[in-house]
Amino acid sequence: MSLNIDIEIKQDVLCIRLSGELDHHTADELREKATNAIERNDIRHIVLNLEDLSFMDSSGLGVIIGRYKQIKQVHGEMVVCAISPAIQRLFDMSGLFKILKLEPTEEFALQRLGVA
Repeated sequence: MSLNIDIEIKQDVLCIRLSGELDHHTADELREKATNAIERNDIRHIVLNLEDLSFMDSSGLGVIIGRYKQIKQVHGEMVVCAISPAIQRLFDMSGLFKILKLEPTEEFALQRLGVA
């Protein structure tokens, strides 16, 4: 299975919606698309919607951590939303929720960042 990456920009927030599998085969594509969007559009925050993500491995975690560091440089925030139990367990085990916020829906995530 492949990864579908849907990117939308709302003010200074980059909304990334992923479906499929985020692994070592697809991580580079996500890294490239997200980095380009951040640099070209003066992005300050990221909302990561993982509602339709069925699988993620350590390569996916690496891409997410990299974009988090990129956003932190501009004093921004990354919010994860609509996460499945399996992916949430991976985030919990890796300690990502110590640095990332979790919201139940993309709407709540955008509200948290002041974009409604």
